[in-house]
Amino acid sequence: MFKHIKYILFTSIVISSLLLSACAAENTQDAAIQTAVAQTVAAQNAQQAANTETPSAPPTALPSIPTTIVTPFATIPSPTLPVNPSKSECAKASLESENIPDGTIYKPGDLFTKTWQITNTSNCVWDTSYKIVFWSGDVLGGAYVYNIPQITGPGATLPVSLVLTAPATDGTYKSEWMLQTPDKIPFGVGMYSSPFYTEIVVSSSDKPVYSVTSVEYNVVRTPATGCPTNTTYTIYATFTTNGPLEFTYQWNQQDGNSQGGKGTVKMTEAGSKTVSRDWMLHLGAAANSNRWMSITILTPVYKEYPQVGFTYDCLK
Repeated sequence: MFKHIKYILFTSIVISSLLLSACAAENTQDAAIQTAVAQTVAAQNAQQAANTETPSAPPTALPSIPTTIVTPFATIPSPTLPVNPSKSECAKASLESENIPDGTIYKPGDLFTKTWQITNTSNCVWDTSYKIVFWSGDVLGGAYVYNIPQITGPGATLPVSLVLTAPATDGTYKSEWMLQTPDKIPFGVGMYSSPFYTEIVVSSSDKPVYSVTSVEYNVVRTPATGCPTNTTYTIYATFTTNGPLEFTYQWNQQDGNSQGGKGTVKMTEAGSKTVSRDWMLHLGAAANSNRWMSITILTPVYKEYPQVGFTYDCLK
């Protein structure tokens, strides 16, 4: 029996040892597995870190790239205009023409429209802040100040029209006007910046005495230069009347030739009319400055006007 018990104890010890060994082996295997896993993760992290490129710093300087700047169009300079122009820069004008001749006869209270054609001879643009201002004489029932009617550039012509009224009393009346810049600088026309004006006669007579108030000459040579076989001088005479008038005239000529020299002019209102006469000279005619023509009004009132001369200077 003692042997049997000893056998059982021995067997139990052996079995217990085997069980302990198995548990130890299992624990050892688990530890090894955990170690291997940890090593594998570490190795993967190391590999990933090795495969990841660290970004490099940007270069301190970029390579120089040659650049060509191309200008497709040439620069066109802008015209030079005065900056805030005024006074003498803009106050320049000339009188081209006008209606209603000086000395025109009106009845008291008659309305009339006087127009001056004035050219802007400055380098400025006249806008409508420029003014027409009364300067001297009689205002003839108009206002004292008007704005110019339109924008007028350099070289353009401005019609300055005023509606005026003949005074109630008989007599001769003159009304002078000027232009004015926006900064209130007055200026007129021509070299001396003179006022432009109208001059009228007021008559309450039922039968006013109308007449030729002036005759102006102009001589034109054809051809203008050279000495052809024939040279023609044309003398133009411009009559101005102060109302409706019919009159006769006579050309007078230095050599006594009066053939075809008479004529008649009929004016329906105050205004101007031009007539002409030719004098032809052949090559070899005497060269002198004594040749002349003149006009004489024969009717309704006889009046002689001064001579106009010219020089023929061609020799055969």
